Amino acid sequence: MDLITLEHVQAHLDEFLEVEFSFLPTEPLAQMLFDLPALRRDFVLQWTRRVAATNVQLAFEFANRAGPALQAHDESVIQAWCLHAMDSYDRSGLHQAMSAIRDLDQFLASGRSHAAASLLEDAAPVLFPFVHGLSGRPLKIAEDAVAWTDGETLFLPAMVAQFDEEAANFQLYKATVAHLWAQMRFGTLNVDPAEVFDSYPDPLQAQQAFHALEVIRLDARITGELPGLARHMAELRGATDAYRAGSIWEAARRALSDRQARVGDTLAWLPRVYEQGLPQATCYQGELRPAQAWAAREQRLLRDKARFRDALRVVAEEIAKGRDDEDMPESFGLEVPEAPPEDMALGQVEVMLSDQPIPVPDTVREVMRSILLDLDGIPPEYLTPAGPGEYDPALLQEQAASADDAWAGTYHEEGAALYNEWDFARHAYKKNWCVLREVEVPGADLSFYHRTLEKYASLLHSLRRTFEVLRGEDRLLKRQRFGDDIDIDALVETWGDVHAGHEMDENLFTRMHRDERNIAVIFMVDMSGSTRGWINDAEREALILLAESLESLGDRYAIYGFSGWTRKRCEVFRVKDFDAPWDAASIGRVCGIEPKDYTRMGAPIRHLVDKLEQVEARTKLLITLSDGKPDDYDLEYRGEYGIEDTRQALFEARMAGVHPFCITIDEQGADY
Repeated sequence: MDLITLEHVQAHLDEFLEVEFSFLPTEPLAQMLFDLPALRRDFVLQWTRRVAATNVQLAFEFANRAGPALQAHDESVIQAWCLHAMDSYDRSGLHQAMSAIRDLDQFLASGRSHAAASLLEDAAPVLFPFVHGLSGRPLKIAEDAVAWTDGETLFLPAMVAQFDEEAANFQLYKATVAHLWAQMRFGTLNVDPAEVFDSYPDPLQAQQAFHALEVIRLDARITGELPGLARHMAELRGATDAYRAGSIWEAARRALSDRQARVGDTLAWLPRVYEQGLPQATCYQGELRPAQAWAAREQRLLRDKARFRDALRVVAEEIAKGRDDEDMPESFGLEVPEAPPEDMALGQVEVMLSDQPIPVPDTVREVMRSILLDLDGIPPEYLTPAGPGEYDPALLQEQAASADDAWAGTYHEEGAALYNEWDFARHAYKKNWCVLREVEVPGADLSFYHRTLEKYASLLHSLRRTFEVLRGEDRLLKRQRFGDDIDIDALVETWGDVHAGHEMDENLFTRMHRDERNIAVIFMVDMSGSTRGWINDAEREALILLAESLESLGDRYAIYGFSGWTRKRCEVFRVKDFDAPWDAASIGRVCGIEPKDYTRMGAPIRHLVDKLEQVEARTKLLITLSDGKPDDYDLEYRGEYGIEDTRQALFEARMAGVHPFCITIDEQGADY
């Protein structure tokens, strides 16, 4: 058996920590590790190597602290602590990671909570679409110590660990999001704190009583809008009754539980409960910060008014072009449905001119909806088109999206999703590492399609005949209890059994059964820059021939392209979705496929596997058409890192029941 020496330990550390360039002092560290029992020493060296793949300074700090920590804690605890520090490095950089690695006690203090906690970084991919599926103004999600909202952003804690099960903690996240959304949707934030709460001897006490009343009212509104979630919220509240029978709070609960109750009803009850003490807070209500919400509302009203009036200016100019007198309309009208103010925000409010509805873009409707939520209506002064230079251009411009905004949720609003990426050196995922957006390929002229059909007419005929053989055919099922004809073989055997004194078999019939195909296929097409020229033509020709052949089978199939430029700009290009027909529009998008950037494959594979998981099919296939190995602009992804991330993504696909295949023209493709 080989014996490790002090020189061996130091040589490993010098290699892992790149001492030739980092100049880190490894001699004392090597001696400390050499004095550890062999198993502990090997454990520290192994994890030092993994951390060094992320950052050598972080690895050096870990190695110095891991030895003493192992004397008091299990290896599983040290491993979790190490992964936590590397995740902190991915999210917030070296300073935050160093703080995590230097504060083992703090990590241990929250370790038990982490075991069953729901983390915002894990819950966000589910909470984002949930938030944007709710009615009203689009909302962002950001991290803060407590849950609250200013009417534009939902601030949530990084971790929820109130219950012993992770599923319950995630439901608490969801309930909190719904309650904060309801504050925006049903008028809670439209109360001027200076006007309402400052008139009380203790404004903070009045604010807290108002919040408690609004929790009652909003619970009732959520029950009407989201009954399924409301049942979960009732379970989270538990069986405790915070309202004593006969108390003023019990009377307030009965009154405000009416689903037609408005924020004005809450304000009417506020003086009556102000000095009565507060009921027990619900676990999902968060905090109410009316001052911040009112300030955000004031800024939003300035912005929305400017954008709405400027949009009317554009509409008025278009109308003037079609008039003989070329006079711009001086004002517009509105057609408002008969509904209470809080419900009107979702009504079909029409912009009118001369009693005729005027079509407005969806972006303008979003601005109208925002105004309605803040003001319970659109004032007459908003209906006058803006004059030349009337507003600061900064009010009229949408803020440009940055890739860094992915962490605050802005990017996700514009169709982006976050995906993990496998770091083979770390033997762990970089969480929410890749920002992926799904965009549609613009259509092109169909001449390429017609040339392909003409060029491969005989091959296409052969393919169609081959695919037609694969279609479901009638198959004779024997030994059936019921059927269309008698199974002679079964009858002869049964006749012998009966004469031998055995019980008669009832399965004596045959019937025809059609085998139905139940397949869903996604073709993932490499649109990296290396496919320029004949490779791009070959990919498009292959897709056209495959699609034409698959049409004879009736199988469900989709076509997506992929490309990328670093982890912050991974792109999947929608060519044909499962529900889209193979028509001129889909064919035009196939013809419009053209080379883009690089070949970052892991995130697109994970995205398309997610799509396949949403399809009901017995057999699910992911077929990749590519000209070579994974590659990207950043050097880290090139080589083994990118190959291992792609391999892990394909392993995840197989675990999800998806069968991945790759068609490549690279002669060395089998090597990797």
